[in-house]
Amino acid sequence: MSEASKDTLALGKQRSSHGRQQDEGVLVIRSIAMPADTNPSGDIFGGWLMSQMDLAAGNMAGRVSQGRGATVSVEAMQFLRPVKVGDEVTLYATLLKVGRTSMRIHVDAWARPRYSEKAQKVTDADFVFVALDENGAPRPVFDET
Repeated sequence: MSEASKDTLALGKQRSSHGRQQDEGVLVIRSIAMPADTNPSGDIFGGWLMSQMDLAAGNMAGRVSQGRGATVSVEAMQFLRPVKVGDEVTLYATLLKVGRTSMRIHVDAWARPRYSEKAQKVTDADFVFVALDENGAPRPVFDET
């Protein structure tokens, strides 16, 4: 990794380091899985979990770029175990890379059964965001002036 890449990643991590830092990343969202979020089998719909993860990555992307951004891609999600109604879902985000206009953010999703002390990882994925200007066009993540 070049010195310039290390410097931009360090600045991005500084901007994204709100909240409580964990080994798994910055705690970004904690939510309770509700009955309205279920699939026909009664488990939490995978799309709901993915949308929560996109919100977490988008939150970090906005903090890093200090502005608007859009999801460009999500890389390989594998659901390790189902999320049940009442589970507390916790999302951790880690800034992996900052390009000129893009950011790669890793999100880990953990679920803790309502009356348990032990959480288990349920999935993770890498999200790529692009920083956008007021017209919706890509812009540099950091002010280049």
